[in-house]
Amino acid sequence: MGEAKLFQIPKILDERGNLSFIEKGNGIDFDFKRVYWIYDVPGGEIRGGHAFREQEEIIVALSGSFDVVLHDGITECHFPLNRSYIGLYVPKMYWRSMQNFSTNAVAMVLASTLYDGNDYIYDFETFLKLKNGNA
Repeated sequence: MGEAKLFQIPKILDERGNLSFIEKGNGIDFDFKRVYWIYDVPGGEIRGGHAFREQEEIIVALSGSFDVVLHDGITECHFPLNRSYIGLYVPKMYWRSMQNFSTNAVAMVLASTLYDGNDYIYDFETFLKLKNGNA
């Protein structure tokens, strides 16, 4: 699946509790401008269902588990996230959705851009046309 990838976030083990951190250069090749988190997702709900024209993301399951489903215009891949020291890099122009949230799951997203409603593509057919150069 091209550029989307899982990567290990540094983890410092300590008997008092573990610590992980994210910084540019350790799996992140962009400056993140915004951090947001998704939580209290009711059972069976799906989040996302869109692509971004310019925004890149890192998605981390801080608590619990969920699946990220990515589509690059040709192939669909599922990425189960359930460890707070594993990140998923999502490039721009990938359709993404998040599903199968466990109770008390928390998804943290590091975004390369500030919020811009015009960056979102909400229609899958439009996404495919843009991705494949037919728009």
